[in-house]
Order: sequence, then structure tokens, then C-alpha cells
Amino acid sequence: MSQPHTLRAHSGARLDRLPVGRFHWRLVGMIGAGLFLDAFDIYLQSGVLATLAKSGWSTLESNAAFISSTLIGMWLGSLIGGYIGDRYGRRMAYQFNLAVFGAASIAAVFAPSMTVLIVLRFVMGVGLGAELIIGYATLGEFVPSLARGRFGAILALLTNLSVTVTGIVGYWAIPALGWRSMFALVGLGAVGIWFMRKSMPESPRWLESQGRHEEADALLRSIEAGFPDLPAWHVASAPATTAPADAAPAAATPGYRALFKRPLLSRTVLTMIMSTVNMSVLYGLIAWFPTFLVKQGIAVTSTLGYTAVMGIGTPVGCLIGMALTDRVGRRVSIVGVLALEAVATALYPTVHSPAQLMVTGAVIMMCSACITSLAFAVYIPELFPTELRMRGSSLSAAVGRLASAGAQAGIVVIFGMGGIFGVTNFLIGLIVLQILALMVLGVNTRARTLEDIAPEAGAQAERAAKVAQSSAMHGRGAGVSPQR
Repeated sequence: MSQPHTLRAHSGARLDRLPVGRFHWRLVGMIGAGLFLDAFDIYLQSGVLATLAKSGWSTLESNAAFISSTLIGMWLGSLIGGYIGDRYGRRMAYQFNLAVFGAASIAAVFAPSMTVLIVLRFVMGVGLGAELIIGYATLGEFVPSLARGRFGAILALLTNLSVTVTGIVGYWAIPALGWRSMFALVGLGAVGIWFMRKSMPESPRWLESQGRHEEADALLRSIEAGFPDLPAWHVASAPATTAPADAAPAAATPGYRALFKRPLLSRTVLTMIMSTVNMSVLYGLIAWFPTFLVKQGIAVTSTLGYTAVMGIGTPVGCLIGMALTDRVGRRVSIVGVLALEAVATALYPTVHSPAQLMVTGAVIMMCSACITSLAFAVYIPELFPTELRMRGSSLSAAVGRLASAGAQAGIVVIFGMGGIFGVTNFLIGLIVLQILALMVLGVNTRARTLEDIAPEAGAQAERAAKVAQSSAMHGRGAGVSPQR
């Protein structure tokens, strides 16, 4: 039946009433494959650079330039990916970034010199930085509110598993096939995932935020057709004068400046603090574990073994995040895990036996991974409205990456002045700052639709979505319960 142009698709209410099913798991597979490959590409650099230095193909200085080019590319890529995702659509963004780092990886197989490889690594970084932002946020726009946290944590688990897989593959492939084989694997994998993702739908929420209601409705009908037991949705008519703010044409989509105005300013500040603290702890302590252990008088060979054992905390942390996020809630869980991380960080320089060092380090890595699954994969994207979700997430990540890069230089100075105690006290101060920011600026998002979480700028849209959702309560699927 044809519909007037004044009708809204009610994407949020219709997606939230779907029971979790094959459609959602298929999305997890397509997005998770890209995120896994993205992380694989990031982590392969340690094995590749060690091989290049040993063979004389590179120097310590050129290896440092390789790492820096990766980080700079990821910083730029997160901003570019956020803009493309909000302006041209989620589907365009994740296909673009996958093509970028896939093509650059294939080109790296034929790099004639370290200089060319460094340039190509910068291009890879652009795609890598965008993929991490877009993947998490996109899945959250499809998954029912009561399962959104769990699915985000599953993506985080898939991403973090690449650390182990990269080590195993590199251990076998680099000696047998050479370092170029690692980039070949990434490039070929990216091509396969790119074609697989061609069937991935655009986000109906994004389409509706651009005023493309007919397209959103048609896509939603196609998705709903995969749930034969779901009662039919009857779209309610809405006067044009009550169209939501986020239903403006694409040309009117707000830019980055909107993130620094009310009512989004407090959320922007919060997410910047979260990204800065979490990345500083990740790169400021965990990445320095081997060095700190050596400084404590432990042999290098033993240090590498200790670090490997500590790595067990990473998948455990993701699993804990998966268990907490939809039961306890994001904000409360993050605060609790941060408190545990602060305690473990304080204990780290005071323990001396191998068992104590490994357990304490594993707890810190567990907390870091848990926060990744709770904050980066779920909470931060939830805090921004649909029309600014990618840019808000990408801006916070970009600021966090810059701040963590600066923190590295600061940690070297602090270590020289105060040793390990100085470094851990500095990081504990950052953790406490994040806890206070969450308590003051954070909002609860558990079991709430993305439209309901949106700030007051979208008040009309929220009220309309709530009315539509209330009228459709009788048609909800078994996997989703009423709003609370």
C-alpha cells in the first residue's frame, strides 16, 4: 500500500521489537570479520618489524617511523570515517575503509623499500582507524536495546582474539613465507570481506535521520520479512510539522561543531576523557609491561613469557564485559571495573614474585579489555544521536589517540623521575578522573532505545518514538521486553 511522504518509518521502535535471530548474527559475522582483520593488521607490525630489523631491511629509526605512520593514519582515518559514516551512510563508510587498508596491504607486498612501506602503512592506518569506529557503532543501530551491549561485547571479543591469532600466524608464516606474506593475508582477506559485505544493508536509523523515510520503511519491511512470526507493523501517520529534528535532509546534517554545543557538549567531553584515559592506560602501562619487568631485574626471556601469560586477561575481560553490560548497565560496570583497575595498578609496583606479577598484570589487562567491550564497543556510540553518532565516536577516539601519544613521552619523563611508582600514580590519577567524569556526566543507557538516549535536541523525535513504541507493545518479539 502506498504511503504519503509525511509518514515516518519509526526505525528505532521497529528494530527494537525484533527478536534476536539469524539476521543479527549475520551482521555480527560481517562486521566482526572486518574488525578482526583490522586488529590483525595492527598487531602484525611487531613480528614484521622485528624481522625487518634483523635482516637489515630497516633500522630502529625507520621502525619507529613505521609505528608513528600507523598511529597518525589511524588518527586521520577515524575522523574521515566518522564524517563519511554520518554524511554518506554507514555502508559507504565501512566499504570505503575496508577497501583502503586492503588495497594498501596488497601494495605493501610489493614494497621495494622501507620508505615506501612506511608511506603505505600510513594509508593502511587511515582505513584501520575508520573500521574500529564504524564497526561498533553500526551494529548498535541494528540490535534490539536489550541485547545491544552483549552484541557489542561479542565484537570486542572477536577483535581482541586477533592478538593471539596474529602471534600464531606470524610465528609460522614469517619464517616460512617471509614478512610480505602477512600483508598478503590481510589484503586477500579484505577483498573477500569487501565482497561479502556488499549484501550488508544500510542502517534504517541513518536513512530516517536523513529524511529518507520511504527507503527506511522499505528496508525495514525487508528485514521484518525474515521474522515470519512477527506481527505486522502498522505505520502511524505524523503531520509534517511534527517531523523529528533528525529527519532533516542530508544537506542539513549538523557538523562537528554541534558536538561542542548544548546538549551534546557534556557527552563530548565525557567521551574524550574516557578515550584519553583508557588509551593512556592501554599504551602507557600494558605496552610498557616488558620494559618495567626488565627494570625490576627480570630477564628478557622471562619477561616475554610473563607478558604472554598476562595476555590471558584480555579474552577474560571481554567475557566479563559481555556478562555485565546488559545486566548491570554500562556506566555502573565501567566505574566498578575502573576501581578494580586502579587497585591492581597500585599493587603492581609493590609485588615481586613471578606469580604475583603475572596475576596483577593479568588483572590490569582484563580490566582494560573489559572497558573496551563496555565503553568503546557500546557506551560511547550510544551517547550520540544517529546523525552525529559516527562523528562523535570518531572525534573522541581521535582525541584519545593524540593524548595517549603525548602520554608516552610523559611516561618516559615520569619513569625517570619517580620510577614505576611514579608511572602508576600518574595512571591512577587518570583513572580517578574518568570515574568522576562518569559519575557527574554519564547517563544510564541499559535497556533504552537509541532514540530515548538521544539528548534534548531530539526531544520531539524521542516523544514520537515512545508513542509509536507504546502503541506497538503488543507486537513486540519474544526477545525484547518493554522499555523501562
